[in-house]
Amino acid sequence: MKRASIVFLQAVIVLIGIVALTILIWLPSTEGRAVNLDWFSIYSDPFILYGYLASIAFFVALYKAFRLLGYIRQNKVFSSNAVNALKSIKYCAIVLSVLIVAAGLFIMLSHNGDDDPAGFLAICIVTTFASIVVATAAAIFEKLLQNAVDMKSENDLTI
Repeated sequence: MKRASIVFLQAVIVLIGIVALTILIWLPSTEGRAVNLDWFSIYSDPFILYGYLASIAFFVALYKAFRLLGYIRQNKVFSSNAVNALKSIKYCAIVLSVLIVAAGLFIMLSHNGDDDPAGFLAICIVTTFASIVVATAAAIFEKLLQNAVDMKSENDLTI
């Protein structure tokens, strides 16, 4: 790949991280029940804290994707570091999907009878599906790249 396209993809990953962090910081203060609350009460809510803890897996996966693009830019794509980055992305996506399902189940089981959790549950379903797609793609690329790394090391030994 050309160096400019890799740098562009890295910039997109940084932009995604900045937007996600902005949403995580800004969104809780605009939620309906948070209008009359102080900052500490808003950000010490257990569900908000759970969202912050769950987002760690997302940001680790973004960091590993950024590093993977760095390996590609340095022509080190056929290395164990690239395979490990894909493995980390796969595990982060699996953890994120499990945490999203747990949040959805919690809301589904404990919501107030007057509330309608359908919107939140729809978001949970969509993000879980996206996370599973990322985990599957990372697993496939990891296996392909591991096979390529193994073939490369065999070729390096025979030459």
